[in-house]
Amino acid sequence: MSSVMNVQSKPTLTPALLARFTDIVGPKYAITDPQMQQSYLIELRGLYPGHTPVVLRPGSTDEVAAILKLANETKTAIVPQGGNTGLVGGQTPINGEVLLSLTRLDKIREVDPVSYTMTVEAGVTLQRAREAAAQADRLYPQLLGSEGTCTIGGNLSTNAGGIAALAHGVARSHALGLEVVLADGRVLHNLNKLKKDNTGYDLKNLFIGAEGTLGVITAATLRLVPRPRSVETAFAAVPSPQAALDLLGLAEERTAGGVTSFELLARFGVAAVIDYDAKSRDPLREPHDWYALFDLSSQARTGLRDVMEEILSEGHDKGLVIDATIAESLEQAKAFWRIREMFSEVQRHIGAAVKHDVSVPVAAIPTFIEETNAVVKKLIPDARLMAFGHVGDGNVHYNVIHPVGADTKKFLARWDEISAAVFGVVKKFGGSISAEHGIGLMKRHILPKYKDPVALDLMRDLKRLLDPNGILNPGKVL
Repeated sequence: MSSVMNVQSKPTLTPALLARFTDIVGPKYAITDPQMQQSYLIELRGLYPGHTPVVLRPGSTDEVAAILKLANETKTAIVPQGGNTGLVGGQTPINGEVLLSLTRLDKIREVDPVSYTMTVEAGVTLQRAREAAAQADRLYPQLLGSEGTCTIGGNLSTNAGGIAALAHGVARSHALGLEVVLADGRVLHNLNKLKKDNTGYDLKNLFIGAEGTLGVITAATLRLVPRPRSVETAFAAVPSPQAALDLLGLAEERTAGGVTSFELLARFGVAAVIDYDAKSRDPLREPHDWYALFDLSSQARTGLRDVMEEILSEGHDKGLVIDATIAESLEQAKAFWRIREMFSEVQRHIGAAVKHDVSVPVAAIPTFIEETNAVVKKLIPDARLMAFGHVGDGNVHYNVIHPVGADTKKFLARWDEISAAVFGVVKKFGGSISAEHGIGLMKRHILPKYKDPVALDLMRDLKRLLDPNGILNPGKVL
């Protein structure tokens, strides 16, 4: 599988240069012991084994600036890392680069409920950011299954999505301002709370989604929204992906923006979770091929359940809903969502998978799934297919799992062949080969096949301008 990069050894830092980097953060926060480094070097899928002479853990923006200034002067490659939850290898030093871990930058600098903003450092976990907003009776709306580990800096650097993107947008949508350390050690002080700032180029968006290749985000001012006063969660069996899409349209019409999450789930995935997760139970009495899991939210304290019941009833009358249940408690709602959250975890138990994080226009999702199923089945007739994801924003996680009894190595050797088939259908519909996971190492070699060549030229020009010595996350994205 060419997606798994071979480790290429490079000379380690000289003792003198290592000592200079260590002096910036102090010996306690310069990790050279290979055993103590392991949690920084092994990513979730195990596809990209990393190695580094030192893990640097700065505790301030000034220390990050000093590290990058020295790295730029000495042409020392740096790989920035947040919570190490990335899925495309962007956070791993596979060629012996210095690893810059930002988890000690973990201060919540301010929560301003009147302005509906908060300013946090890059190492603050998503969970802590959401809790800080909640304490001020506000909501930070990004929600990811890895919220206890992933960091705000990492979320912004990868422009992470999540289950609430339908209503609130992806990470880029939440950022009002950034503090960024540039490759030469200069600090861009672009933190502000302003919803209107028409003073030239919107520089913050250069760094959001750049995966640490243009600068290192050290803090962000984030947009907050009102906390909902009521939430209703439904788990509905639907006859097809098209029915799920039509149900979404019905729900959006009835609530005028009140649909905050809407997920499409295939039975194969639901059954796998129920089989392998002792805490999960089948929400409905009978199995069905497809399900929709969705939330409605409202600022009204009462009446939302009636709306949910009306949506499901009308959906049933129109043939869009076969069966459904509404969560009777917060615990039951969490149990429904646990099934969705376990989709990625359970795949470790059911076999090797070639995974795809793609997006297509929302209206094209049913046809995309149908055509992709046909293309993949032509290649591998016995492949097990798991399509699921954020149907409301066009993001489909399309995973191809090896046939029962098949040779795993031979199956994974066809990774690029399978992905090319999937991406061919994505391209046909004007979609994206990376909806929310980024490019990293995994998709760098194929990006030129699917990205506009002028756009790629501009990306390379920006990289040369902002990082002329190529020290920031080299070999990633471009």
